Amino acid sequence: MSEPDPRSHLFAKARRGAFARNALIVTSGKGGVGKSTVSVNLASAFAQRNWRVGLLDADVYGPSIPRMLQLEDERLEWNERDRIVCAENFGIKVMSVGMTTPTPDTPLIWRSSVATSAMVQLLDDVDWGELDLLLIDMPPGTGDTQLTMTQELQLTGALVVTTPQQVATDDVRRAIRMLLEVKVPIAGLIENMSPMIDRVTGNRFAPFGEGGGKLLAEQYKLPLLAEIPFDADLRVSADAGTPLMISGTAEQKKPFETIVDRLLASGLLRLPA
Repeated sequence: MSEPDPRSHLFAKARRGAFARNALIVTSGKGGVGKSTVSVNLASAFAQRNWRVGLLDADVYGPSIPRMLQLEDERLEWNERDRIVCAENFGIKVMSVGMTTPTPDTPLIWRSSVATSAMVQLLDDVDWGELDLLLIDMPPGTGDTQLTMTQELQLTGALVVTTPQQVATDDVRRAIRMLLEVKVPIAGLIENMSPMIDRVTGNRFAPFGEGGGKLLAEQYKLPLLAEIPFDADLRVSADAGTPLMISGTAEQKKPFETIVDRLLASGLLRLPA
C-alpha cells in the first residue's frame, strides 16, 4: 500500500462502518496494558458463537495483531473488484498495516495525519463483507487516530482496558474522559493482569497491584466487565499466534466469555440477523 494522501477526502459517516452491525473500539490511553491480547481473544470468543467477526489493527506504528493470529507473513492481495482481501484465521477476518510493508520489521515513518489516512483507507478499501462485529484494536494515546475513529465511525461503543496499577489508571482516566467528551458509549472496563492464584500452592499474587479497575468503574459509574488474571499462558499464546480462547483451559477462557455474556446482556449490541 502506497503512502496515503493526508488530504484525501473522508467518505461520508453514513457509509463508514455500514458493513458491520456492531463496531467496538478496544482502547486504553496507555500502552502495554494488553489491548491487542484482549482484542484477539474477544474476537475469537465471538467467532466461536458463530458471529461474523472482523478485527482491524489500528496501531500503525506497532502492529501486533498479525503475529497473534499467525498472519505475520501475509501481504495485501486484491480481488476482482479491486478491493483489498482480508486475511483470515480462526474464523476472524483481519486487516493490519503490518500486512502492507515489504517485511514484518519495516518501520512506517509517517506523520500522524498520514497514519490516520491509512486507517481510513483500510476501512474504505478492504472487502470486509458483511460483519456482525468489527473490533478495532486502538493504539495508545488520545490523538489523531482516536479522534478519527471515534468521530467518523458509526461506533457501537468502546471497551476500555486497564491494568490494576495507578500508573496505568492515570492514563486510562484520560481515555475515559475523551470518550465521554466525544460522546462514544463506554460498554465497560476490562482489567487485565489482575491478581493471580498460583496453581500449585494456591497462593495469591498481585504483581501489578490490585483494585485499579474497580476504582475506575466506581469513579466513572461504568461496568467492570471482567478481571483477567495475570497468566504467562496469555503471553505464550500470543507469541505462538494461537488465542488463549483456542488453546486455553475452560478456566482461562472464562474471563473472555464473561465479557461476551455481559455485553450481550447489556443490550448495546445488535444481534446477528
